[in-house]
Amino acid sequence: MSQMEQCRLIELPPHHDVRGNLSVVEGGIHIPFDIRRVYYLYDVPGGSARAGHGHIELQQLFIAMSGSFDVIVDDGYERKKFQLNRSYYGLYVPRMMWREVENFSSGAVCVVLASTLYDKQDYFHDYDEFKAAAHRHQSAT
Repeated sequence: MSQMEQCRLIELPPHHDVRGNLSVVEGGIHIPFDIRRVYYLYDVPGGSARAGHGHIELQQLFIAMSGSFDVIVDDGYERKKFQLNRSYYGLYVPRMMWREVENFSSGAVCVVLASTLYDKQDYFHDYDEFKAAAHRHQSAT
């Protein structure tokens, strides 16, 4: 399965109740990695963009806890856009993917579950470097 084919929306089982809804995410059960870090983006000016980088090892799950935004994933060969606007769906992004997060609605909150602790050595900040590494990675698999 290609890196792009691994990017997918995952339904986070909603539990409906008259008091409100609840969804659960358990690492290794609902998502294909153990959760090592959680961070969130908020107060992003409407229409702004974040991310614009790739990761060597990091896997992530993006969730729109409030509002909406788009996540663009790129495996070095093709790009695909996912709109997130429901808190019971998350976008799984595997390792060796470039990601951009854009088109934030006013008041949007983006929660990201990550497979590793922060490591600045895991980042690609230059798209051309990422693309070359992604091509080497694809030809090695």
